[in-house]
This record gives sequence, C-alpha cells and structure tokens, in this order.
Amino acid sequence: MQDLEQRYHRLQQELAWGGAALFGVILMGTLGYKFIEGWNLLDSAYMTVITLTTVGFGEIHPLSPRGRVFTISLIFMGVIAIAFIANRFTEAVIQGYFQNGIFLQQQRRAMENLNQHYILCGFGRTGRQIALEFATEGINFVVVDSQPLAIDLAQQSNYLTLLADATLDETLMHVGVDRALGIVAAMPSDAENLYTILSAKTLNPQIRAIARANTEEAIQKLQRGGADAVVSPYITGGKRMAAAALRPQVLDFVDGILTGSDRSFYMEEFRLEPNLCPYLGKTLQESHLRSASGALVLAIRRWDGTLLVGPTGSTVLCSQDVLLCIGTAEQLRRLTQILIPLGKSAPRIPKNPLP
Repeated sequence: MQDLEQRYHRLQQELAWGGAALFGVILMGTLGYKFIEGWNLLDSAYMTVITLTTVGFGEIHPLSPRGRVFTISLIFMGVIAIAFIANRFTEAVIQGYFQNGIFLQQQRRAMENLNQHYILCGFGRTGRQIALEFATEGINFVVVDSQPLAIDLAQQSNYLTLLADATLDETLMHVGVDRALGIVAAMPSDAENLYTILSAKTLNPQIRAIARANTEEAIQKLQRGGADAVVSPYITGGKRMAAAALRPQVLDFVDGILTGSDRSFYMEEFRLEPNLCPYLGKTLQESHLRSASGALVLAIRRWDGTLLVGPTGSTVLCSQDVLLCIGTAEQLRRLTQILIPLGKSAPRIPKNPLP
C-alpha cells in the first residue's frame, strides 16, 4: 500500500508541476505581450490562450518582429507543458492511478475507523490461515506485511492491508495499535516477531499479543518480551499429529467447535466484569445459566489464574471470572444477554462472543 501511495502521490505532484508550468507559460505570455507590444492585459491574455490552444484565430493586433519571435518561443513552451500534462494524464488513465487514488482514500478511511480490532503481522502460510479464521469469525482485522506479493494476495481476499514494516512504531500507530484488542506476530523471523511484540506492548500495554516462534529459545524470549501467548507451529503441529493418532475422535470434536464456518457448536469465553454481570456472588445453580440459555459452562478461570474444570452447581461466580462455555450460536446469544443485560455495555473480551 505504501508503494502504491508513493506512486499515486508522485503522479499528483507531476500533474501539479505540469499545471504550474502551464500557468507560468500563460502568465509569461500575458506579461510578454503587454510589455513587448504594449497591449492591455485582456488582449494579452486572449492572444496567449489562442496561441497555446492553436485554435487558428488570427492576430488580434499586428505583431512586431520581436512579438513574432516571442510568439514562437511561447508556442514551444506551451507545447512542452501541454504534452507533459497529457502524457501524465494518459499514463494515469492507462495504469489506473485514479482508481488507485479512490482505493487509497477508502483504505485510509478504513484505517482511521479501526477500533477494537486485531493486527495480523505477516501473511505467509501461517498468516493466511489466521486471516481465514478471523474472516470466518467476523473479526475486524488488518494485515501488515513488508512483501508486495503477500499484500497482493491479501487484497485478493478483500482484507484490509498495509504494505509496511511491522516492527516500526510508525507502522503500528498507522494501523491503530492504541485502539486494537490484539496483535498477532506471525512473521517467519523470530527477531521480527520479538521487535513487533515489544513495540506493540510499549505503545499499548493492554493489547493482547500472540507471537509465532520457531525455536524453544525464541519462545522464552518472546514471553519475556511481553507476549501473552507464544505458539510454535512445529511443536503445536507435532502435538496435534500425536493427538490425531492417539485420540482421533477427541481431536475431531475439538476442531469442530473451534474452527470453521459450518460448526454446529461453538466454544466461547465470557468475562464477568463488576457492575455488568447481575450474578456475581451467586452460585451456578442460583444463576440458572444452563436452564435459561442451554449453554454449558465447561470451566471457570479465576482472576488469579486458577482453572476450575467441570464446576458444580455450588461454584460461586466472582468478579473477573472467565467462563469457558460451549453451545450453539443461539444458546451463546442467550447466554450473552443473561450475563450482560440489555442497556449495559459488553465487557472487553479477547474475541467476539459470536461468529
């Protein structure tokens, strides 16, 4: 996008220079006829215009030899200026610069309107799969990559993109890192992922940062750099392959509720914020979440990180608890309305509660 923007701005500048040159020729012609021939400004300007446009009108007053030499010079300068403008304009039409200008304006407005979104840094094989899952979930996100080919592929999928270096603070600010929910560093270089996470956490300490790592050493460094979650494609891929061999039905079930657009059941998390959830201090049995929504609470993550798997009816709901739930899309919608009554704002959670 930056390369496209630079070419568009270069064309704008060249057309502006051509316009300024043509205006300068007209001004010089007007002043030249006034001082050489002694005409008034209107006659001088009129003679200049009909000379440059070559409409074929005759001289409005007889020209002196000096005036004719000046007219010859004026014609040459006018032809050069007009030819330059025509050449730039033709190139703009043929190469679609005007359409690119409209596209850039739309992209710029979209960047400015980004809020509560995700930033995906890197559009390689891993990044493309992440983008596909984001799109399936209906997540607002922007793709950042320094390779034009990768950006072209992302644009073919109608993703919002930015051709730039994700490790730079300027780039992250351009894609609204201060307003983003999360950032995913999925570039092939561990160093680039580390720099990106460090920059993002510096600019927005509250942002959730997920990073890709290729080695165990990189995992530790990324965690120290502020990454909330670090994923190694090789380690994760090996674990999934082992699970597919040992527990294929379990893996199929988990995959079926976590990814894809044709799911019957979904897993989601709900954070119980104070002053928003009316069931704080009550037990699961007293809140009737299961009977009222149909969704099942699989586990509860306490504020101190303690994980309660398979909570019982006597489990008390506390502030900042995160409920891990499973259910159909409609059941999760009802659960959202129960936990967050209408008229109150939804809590800030890592991803949208519904696809």
